[in-house]
Amino acid sequence: MFLEYFEYIIYGLIQGFTEFIPISSTAHLKVISLFFGIDDPGPSLSAIIQLGSALALIYYFKNDIFKLRRYFSQKKFFDFLTHKRLLCSILIGTLPIFLLGGTIKLFVPCFFDKVLRSNLSIALVSLLMAIFMYIADRSKRGYLNLANHKLSDSFLIGLSQAFAIIPGVSRSGITISTALVSGWERGDAAKFSFLLGIPAISFAAIVEFVSSFKEFTSFSLYPLILGLITTFLSSLIAIDFLLKYFSSNGLKLFIIYRVIFGVVILLNL
Repeated sequence: MFLEYFEYIIYGLIQGFTEFIPISSTAHLKVISLFFGIDDPGPSLSAIIQLGSALALIYYFKNDIFKLRRYFSQKKFFDFLTHKRLLCSILIGTLPIFLLGGTIKLFVPCFFDKVLRSNLSIALVSLLMAIFMYIADRSKRGYLNLANHKLSDSFLIGLSQAFAIIPGVSRSGITISTALVSGWERGDAAKFSFLLGIPAISFAAIVEFVSSFKEFTSFSLYPLILGLITTFLSSLIAIDFLLKYFSSNGLKLFIIYRVIFGVVILLNL
């Protein structure tokens, strides 16, 4: 019984800290689970625990969300869409991962579970992402932000987010890097990445819950709740850390970590 609670705490800590730090939560859930000698949580449990991360995003950005609500209640919602366009950007940026993720889950689920979740695939993807993040980090400081970006900019970031279904990519890593390459300011690149994650992470959890409901019923309720709470709290810490650290320091630390992570996995295949 104690071991089961311990496992879910570990799952929650890994999910929370690595979902928003650009090093891939799915990859770490799989690899670090092996290090601790506990079972790989698999895509279903991983997605369900991600709900804690989605709730953390909603809580952390509650002021932005309430601002949207205020515009709506004051009948200024159209003005908000016209001038700020944030909600439209989030919706447009979410479409690619909805379409691609849904297609893969429906038509090629075995390829995702058996091939893309292999240690070799995770290691290679981690190294490739390190290269992309290095290019992004070396990009010139941009001028795009939440106020002046175009909908095409948000779609491009959303398109890159669709590749985050591949373990090892990191949703925050690829969206922030794409934003930097596209000319976004650091702070707003991270913030838009996180706001884009609210529907994306929630969608992934809901799809997995519906598609594997029978498997979900086999999970113990109280350890699962503990895992969700752990994910929520660790996610809040990770979000706050990255927003403050990244604006001043960029991606260098995470690039180095990714290279080490990928090499260590390759050496232990």
